[in-house]
Amino acid sequence: MENIRKLYQLIITRLDGNRINDSVYVNDILSLVDNGLGGVIIFGGRRGEINDFINLLQKRAEIPLFISSDIERGVGQQIEGYGHFPCPMAVAAAIDRDNPQDVMMLKQALRTVNLSAVDCGINMPLLPVLDVNHNPNNPIICTRAFSDDPEIVGWFGEIYIREMLDLGLFSCAKHFPGHGDTEIDSHLNLPEINRSLQDLMRLDVAPFIRAIKAGITSIMAGHIMLPSIDSLPSSLSNVIINDILRKRCGFNGLILTDALNMGALNTISDVSVKAINGGADILLHPADAKSTVRELETAINEKRLSIERIDNSIKRIIKLKNGIKDIKRIPFDEDNIAEEIVNKSITLIKGSIPLIREKLVSIVIIGDIEGRDISPFINGLKDNYQIQIRSEADNLKGQSVMIMVISKVAAWRGTSGISVLAQDSIDKIIKDAKVSVVISFGSPYLLRKFKKADGLIAAYEFTDLTLRTSAGCIAGNKKFMGILPIMEAAQL
Repeated sequence: MENIRKLYQLIITRLDGNRINDSVYVNDILSLVDNGLGGVIIFGGRRGEINDFINLLQKRAEIPLFISSDIERGVGQQIEGYGHFPCPMAVAAAIDRDNPQDVMMLKQALRTVNLSAVDCGINMPLLPVLDVNHNPNNPIICTRAFSDDPEIVGWFGEIYIREMLDLGLFSCAKHFPGHGDTEIDSHLNLPEINRSLQDLMRLDVAPFIRAIKAGITSIMAGHIMLPSIDSLPSSLSNVIINDILRKRCGFNGLILTDALNMGALNTISDVSVKAINGGADILLHPADAKSTVRELETAINEKRLSIERIDNSIKRIIKLKNGIKDIKRIPFDEDNIAEEIVNKSITLIKGSIPLIREKLVSIVIIGDIEGRDISPFINGLKDNYQIQIRSEADNLKGQSVMIMVISKVAAWRGTSGISVLAQDSIDKIIKDAKVSVVISFGSPYLLRKFKKADGLIAAYEFTDLTLRTSAGCIAGNKKFMGILPIMEAAQL
């Protein structure tokens, strides 16, 4: 029985916050906690309800739980009722690292984000993203990265880490040894990166080394194949985890796998056993916690997994959990946490002010447009321009046109871009228009395809605040202040 409880300690399972009013589901989660579950990763839920449920779980747990969540864009990214925060690339575009006022603004904003995590009960934000986005076609990292420059990524990562540590939160850098030079989403398939060890250390691992020096408490190993280094994905690789991360980089903290339900590992058997033998301490988000424990138990009985190896991970887990603090919840104001940074992030890459002099402007929307409300953008322009919404199929010859390109960076999609057909439509509009301005609400890398446009603007993501701010910049009510943090890779 003692060994079974140890095995459950190795698991962080999914917590669906939208199902915590379902008594059957709740009983299943409570059963896992009673068996010694290591923690949960939160997806969804509502403020207040999720807080109360996490408190219930922590009271029920014999050993405190890791409460983790992907909150790269603020707690509101996962839990309704909390605030949102700009994506990492927008942050990097807004913050001048040499300007003390900018640095203080970032630290104050991050403190508010971290206080909202504390308020919710999250003690292990899965932050920061330390992938260096070398590949413009990266379908899953893209704007989740700060930059294509390891120095910039490392600098921002250190700020994020130190702010979390100051509040007693655990930090989790991801996705070691770096997911930035892929064209495959590891949620769907296994990406492969052809890097020598020397290049890997210089181009991808450098931000993680900086994070280790800053005191990072945990690191997530990505599902990435590096054939020149090992025949197993990095999340299962003893070479990547022990030889490189532990010995070469000097990391003694907790190592998590990326989510084990991802498609990258679908063709590999005994994944949980291989991950622990490879050096991971925590199995994140397996498809089923109970069956995973049975797999590990069978491997122990068959001498394919040793109790000594399990105990090494348990020691790290308990050592870290002994440091879990009952952080005092203090009042915080989320209303403007994103506004100042978004105001400074909108980046004019090409064009002169005013971008469009004529009053009559046609707006064409291309990309991930389903269910998208662009009214904040239109409302921000209507005092300066007479707006007409047009289709890319319309005759726009001789007109002044703003092209809104909307692309989403999200798991399981397989792309952060737009279709070739959409690109062709934009090319035609640019060719026909008297004046054309292309605004990317999402991946800024898309703009490198439209260099013939008169104006190019990077807005990094599609939110009401970004729409309003972009419109204000175009209308001349606000200044373009962003600096593109990916200049080399974007070729702009």
